[in-house]
Amino acid sequence: MKIYPLNTGNFKLDGGAMFGVVPKTIWQKTNPADSNNMCSWSMRCMLIEDGDKLILIDNGIGDKQSEKFFSYYYMFGDDSLEGNIKKLGFHPDDITDVFLTHLHFDHCGGGIKWNKDRTKFEATFKNANYWTNSSHWKWATEPNSREKASFLRENIIPMIELDQLRFIDKEGFNYFDILMVNGHTDAQMIPHIKYQDKTVVFMADLLPSIGHIPVPYVMGYDTRPLLTLDEKAEFLKTAADKEYILFFEHDHVNECCTVQHTEKGVRLKDTFKFNELFS
Repeated sequence: MKIYPLNTGNFKLDGGAMFGVVPKTIWQKTNPADSNNMCSWSMRCMLIEDGDKLILIDNGIGDKQSEKFFSYYYMFGDDSLEGNIKKLGFHPDDITDVFLTHLHFDHCGGGIKWNKDRTKFEATFKNANYWTNSSHWKWATEPNSREKASFLRENIIPMIELDQLRFIDKEGFNYFDILMVNGHTDAQMIPHIKYQDKTVVFMADLLPSIGHIPVPYVMGYDTRPLLTLDEKAEFLKTAADKEYILFFEHDHVNECCTVQHTEKGVRLKDTFKFNELFS
């Protein structure tokens, strides 16, 4: 097995929304904001090469939406999904499986794109199975009012129309372990990958950045913040006990970290690039 970090792009989100009730005077120490109170975030994915399988975990925001839509998110940098796949020596047609932690637009938007004539949508990865779970699919396709703006029909429905959608709870997915959590959104899936005698955890939106490690630091976007508190506390205790490698999807500065037990609870231990540990 070989794991490749893959950044699909960078964007900005309101710092207050990203840290909920935590005061700006505290969160800006780890996540400084610009004059508009916007903090920088990455959309970092993971590519796993395992035998004849090439598995992509999440795929960023994509490029289908309008100029007005993207103006809300201040996209920046030169990273792109397909460009960085090719820099790793692969082609989108090589991808066999796309595992989606959840179906918010910044996690699944890159999986569907316009055709050349911009007349219909097509799969970015035409040979891949796209994996979600039936509970989250129902949640995303029958969205509550609060999350409706995050579940974009054009990102989601084409997967089933193109007959590439698969459900892990119906068909099975045995390439890594999955932790199911429900605080951010219903049935978000957190991959746990055994790699070189360590466990690498793809954090998705359970833990967006090192700034979110203290248990009360919960995003305003979470649908059930009190449940997130419990899920984070339990996960972080296990992560410290078992020395997990935490791989961040959204931390713009820190790619990976470890955590440790302290008198104040579980806290940051070390930060590092993925390839610094796994050369």
